[in-house]
Amino acid sequence: METTPPFDAVLKGDLNAVAASGQQGLLHLILATHTGMTTEEFTSAVTEWIAHARHPRFQRPYTDLVYQPMLELIDYLRENDFRPSIVSGGNTEFMRAWCERAYGIPPEQVIGTTFVTTYQEPHRAPGLFIEPQIDFVDDGPGKPVAIQKYIGRLPILAFGNSDGDRQMLESTAAGTGARLVALVHHTDERREWAYDRTSHVGHLDKALDEATAENWIVVDMKRDWNRVFPFDHPSR
Repeated sequence: METTPPFDAVLKGDLNAVAASGQQGLLHLILATHTGMTTEEFTSAVTEWIAHARHPRFQRPYTDLVYQPMLELIDYLRENDFRPSIVSGGNTEFMRAWCERAYGIPPEQVIGTTFVTTYQEPHRAPGLFIEPQIDFVDDGPGKPVAIQKYIGRLPILAFGNSDGDRQMLESTAAGTGARLVALVHHTDERREWAYDRTSHVGHLDKALDEATAENWIVVDMKRDWNRVFPFDHPSR
């Protein structure tokens, strides 16, 4: 069955219909909005959007919605000579446009899903052109592959929050020497959201079971986080 791209749903702000379009519908949407331009043009568009867009629930810039405990952890790791990287199923070029400002993590330490990119020499200045074709999907089993490809060493610590992180956590835990793996469980419907096994986005099911079986750390957001976002007042 052919999947209809959810363009009308996006224009109407119907996020449920967007989610219901499934992976193929979302892929059509991403291909239409993330390709067909140079990397410079795409970065400029993302930077402009980030500067003006507001989250519909919190009415704040999306860069305000970074997790305070994540920022604290990144600072702690840097102070102890670790080199934190972001490994995400999201588009690499999209995240590189704002992650350094939000997290202090430079573009070369941001790994994500990529599109085929070609070097072109048009009449204007030469540039890198983003083709409407998936190059690599950095999700599930793709994450440990991308880590080896772009970092070249097994992580000592790995943190995730969905089934898409399961293989990354498995491979990290299987390494020799001291290792730490943890799952963030979204349980706070008041300060953030509560979802796991039945969610269309951020699905957390098999990884949650494996965390229990393998004694991975599970961080309960509602119970364990004093603050979720930097703008939160401490809950205790």
